[in-house]
Amino acid sequence: MDKNMELNNIKPADGAKHAKRRVGRGIGSGLGKTAGRGHKGQKSRAGGYHKVGFEGGQMPLQRRLPKRGFKSHLLKYNDEITLTTLERLGLPEVDLLALKQANIVSDMIKVVKVVKTGELTKAVKLTGIGATAGARAVIEALGGSVA
Repeated sequence: MDKNMELNNIKPADGAKHAKRRVGRGIGSGLGKTAGRGHKGQKSRAGGYHKVGFEGGQMPLQRRLPKRGFKSHLLKYNDEITLTTLERLGLPEVDLLALKQANIVSDMIKVVKVVKTGELTKAVKLTGIGATAGARAVIEALGGSVA
């Protein structure tokens, strides 16, 4: 064991700690008088600042721009799966319960639709699951069905 390894000799590594900047402590410190805040104005005062997006009373950007579109609150119950996912699942018959058990969609989901992304090589029978026109064509070409 190192001779100097005593509790009273422990200190942090060089450069690990540095002194906090102390403002308003006289001319010599370089941060006396106004303490780096400049002269007057809202930003120089204690507790004087603005909320995010505030532009000094000018109409803020988020209010100058027009409102557009909306986000449906029903979207959280809808989900989509790809042909690749169906391929990987490898089941001859697929329904909502099967997808939930395989952890492909969350338990909240009520409506599922298959989209045409990726490849499918096996015939799959879909029950209670929708499909886009392209996905439906691929599934039915392989001898599967969409119900």
